[in-house]
Amino acid sequence: MTQELKESFGSGLGGPPPAPAALAAKVRTLAPSMTRSMQRVAEAVASDPAGCSALTVTGLAELTGTSEATVVRTSRLLGYPGYRDLRLALAGLAAQQQSGRAPAITTDIAVDDPIADVVAKLAYDEQQTLADTAAGLDTVQLGAAVSAAAAARRIDVYGVGASGLVAQDLTQKLLRIGLIAHAHSDPHLAVTNAVQLRAGDVAIAITHSGSTGDVIEPLRVAFEHGATTVAITGRPDGAVSQYADHILTTSTARESELRPAAMSSRTSQLLVVDCLFVGVAQRTYETAAPALAASYEALAHRHRR
Repeated sequence: MTQELKESFGSGLGGPPPAPAALAAKVRTLAPSMTRSMQRVAEAVASDPAGCSALTVTGLAELTGTSEATVVRTSRLLGYPGYRDLRLALAGLAAQQQSGRAPAITTDIAVDDPIADVVAKLAYDEQQTLADTAAGLDTVQLGAAVSAAAAARRIDVYGVGASGLVAQDLTQKLLRIGLIAHAHSDPHLAVTNAVQLRAGDVAIAITHSGSTGDVIEPLRVAFEHGATTVAITGRPDGAVSQYADHILTTSTARESELRPAAMSSRTSQLLVVDCLFVGVAQRTYETAAPALAASYEALAHRHRR
């Protein structure tokens, strides 16, 4: 696949429109990369789906102080062929919200919050992040990544900082089912290893921002050497996507003063990693099951008192 085709493939356009339940997650994921006028449209439909579903394209443009063209562009960026399709999804989302679901906790953690409130807010944030990630995860892309990893001669995973911890988690899981997997957080070592990859190998880049140079560079090298490449990112339109055959999108979690994005994004990354691992284990069950049993047996004596 050429780089030009990969850029089109990773654009998020051309697939089926997201289900109503995925709309809010899609807005949270894509809003940071939108223009300010498009953000106003996206924020309006996410905050008041019932009210916006009753508006014409002209009405929504007037409400948000934008233009009809901006409303249409925003609809398409969110995955809908046009504004009419977005209105239908808004109506469906409004109906779901009126079915008795508990109101969302939206207040950020304050310095003087009681610890009980901190627990409640963090628990809600984690639940919302997982729900958003599950709703927005493209299962076709996930299935393709699973197939590639299950058949891979070797799997290299790149990540730095908090994403590096997730990379280690994935490789540890893959090793326990008998696959050859390596996690690289050192950018120099990552590139020197990427040079050795070929067709039949898989390279996975984990970057919340989609623009981490130390992760993008080894993925580019792996891509240029013919390996199948996968990006796990909160920014599907980020620079990392141009070198990815398959893009697995994570939720863009809310960032606060006491909880930076690097911390909150790890929750959604771990969910995607678990989905990828379980899919691979299913595809390789005949060899994965005995390998997993052997690893449990080898470590059993360390857990005995």
